[in-house]
Amino acid sequence: MSRDEERPHDRWARRGAAFGIWYLRAVTFINVLGAVWVSLGNDIRRHNAADFFTPYLLTAGFASGAFSLFLAVTLRRRKRAAWILNLVLSGLFLLLVAVAMALAPEYRTHPRNWVSLALTLLFTVSLLVGRREFYAKGDRANPRLAALTAAGGLLVTSVLAALLVTVANGAPGAGTGSTGAAAAAQSAGASTFAERWRYGLLRLVSLAADDRAFPGIATPNWVNGTINVLSAALLVAVLWAAFRSVRAIDPITAEDEERLRALLARHGDRDSLGYFALRRDKSAVFSPSGKAAVTYRVVGGVSLASADPLGDPEAWPGAIERWLAEAREHGWAPAVMGASEEGGTIYARHGLDAWELGDEAIVDCAEFTLSCRAMRTVRQAYHRIERAGYTVRVRRHEDIPADEMARLVRVADDWRDGDTERGFSMALGRLGDPADGRCVMLECSDAQGELRALLSFAPWGAKGLSLDLMRRDRDSDNGLMEFMVLELIQRAGEVGITQLSLNFAMFRSVFERGSRLGAGPVLRLWRSLLGFFSRWWQIESLYRANAKYRPVWEPRYMLFEKSTDVLRIGIAAARAEGFLEAPGLPKWLNRKRLEHGR
Repeated sequence: MSRDEERPHDRWARRGAAFGIWYLRAVTFINVLGAVWVSLGNDIRRHNAADFFTPYLLTAGFASGAFSLFLAVTLRRRKRAAWILNLVLSGLFLLLVAVAMALAPEYRTHPRNWVSLALTLLFTVSLLVGRREFYAKGDRANPRLAALTAAGGLLVTSVLAALLVTVANGAPGAGTGSTGAAAAAQSAGASTFAERWRYGLLRLVSLAADDRAFPGIATPNWVNGTINVLSAALLVAVLWAAFRSVRAIDPITAEDEERLRALLARHGDRDSLGYFALRRDKSAVFSPSGKAAVTYRVVGGVSLASADPLGDPEAWPGAIERWLAEAREHGWAPAVMGASEEGGTIYARHGLDAWELGDEAIVDCAEFTLSCRAMRTVRQAYHRIERAGYTVRVRRHEDIPADEMARLVRVADDWRDGDTERGFSMALGRLGDPADGRCVMLECSDAQGELRALLSFAPWGAKGLSLDLMRRDRDSDNGLMEFMVLELIQRAGEVGITQLSLNFAMFRSVFERGSRLGAGPVLRLWRSLLGFFSRWWQIESLYRANAKYRPVWEPRYMLFEKSTDVLRIGIAAARAEGFLEAPGLPKWLNRKRLEHGR
């Protein structure tokens, strides 16, 4: 339903939700500004005393700013728990102000109190009007995790605060900046650690703690500010624990995998990345007819689908609609990595925007030749490795005995660069599983018969293969991977294939167009920037490595619902691919079971 066709109460619900979110954003800005602008912060805090009230959540300080910012973010993500918390807190505050103004005439004499009452009332009413817009479920383990985080974090931060006070107590310029306060603190006698701990604990709660209760303590302003920053960090941690999204739902079951394999058997020729949908760290959503499916993984609150949906393209919309509905139900940001042009077009019809990520290199085995002039450098490198005595063995996984496969898996693990198995959209994430018998293994041995490199390819329909895994001994000669790929292309008939999907080259068009005569300054700058980052992430070198086979380039796209989520999606994709490692929670805090829809 378009916005022009939506019903009036839906329109008002959307506007109410938007007002609530923007109110919290404005309060966040003022709170943080009040923390760094001393005079403004003091004015705000004075209006929370005596006969004055300030609007809901307006208190000044980093902790209050972090609190209002987190509530704004969670409301924007349509969290039901955030809506309930805001409604309860604003309702209680509204009741307090209304009763106070009704019973005490002195409160009614200040116009600012009427402004505070009106703003708080407007915020509360906007939440009630927009209640249908807040539908995202949280994790049932969140309350327990938030309580544990609050208890443990308060203990740690209060001890740190006490240590800070111990180190800085009585320093010149303490308190309000005068030496008299420090002298008074010294004359009052040394404070105990319990008193310093209690002082730090109160400072964690508010910058405006009453210093008169601690005559033996006088600290510089930077200590009080640092303690308040600690309290803001603790508050963020507690709020994250309280409002985090459901981290996952049911992963692919044996029955799901069987259904997905049936879809691949009928429609697997459409997408070279289709087989990677069988990764067992994904979940699957099927269309109502069961003729299509979207597989995805939840990472950092992002529902990350990879490549195109599986199955009949006519049934893709049904699977996409279910996937999007599930993402919205749990407050996940929907995103797709590596969709083809056909798949991206269907996703775009469901409200997702597309960015071109790069291109996939596809080689037609029948048309490939090493004899042309353009392949001269590649041909020379191939013959150099061949003369060195290297040989390649090509087999389906199902033809490799179990003991040999176990040895290959151990060798592949030893050659892996780092402890993390990288890959998500173009990697299966497992090697040697009996269910993957149609995968193809290439083993490269040197002249002495010693194994030096491995390549594994996943099936692409009946006549194709997609590169899954590349490993080699670091002490082996350079060029082994190219030699193995060329051997496979020339011996394609042994495994009955006609096409080969190689690595994905990000931003390939930038490197290609940026090197041409007449490229504009923006394109050249963009190419230079990517070349700089290629020193660490091999962006340009991967393109060059693929380009030597003179492949057909097939564009791949990233799709997303909101442009403000692009950074978040990029981080989630980097984590899924294994390039970023997020710190995990202790095992005893994690849920023991995955519960569907909760």
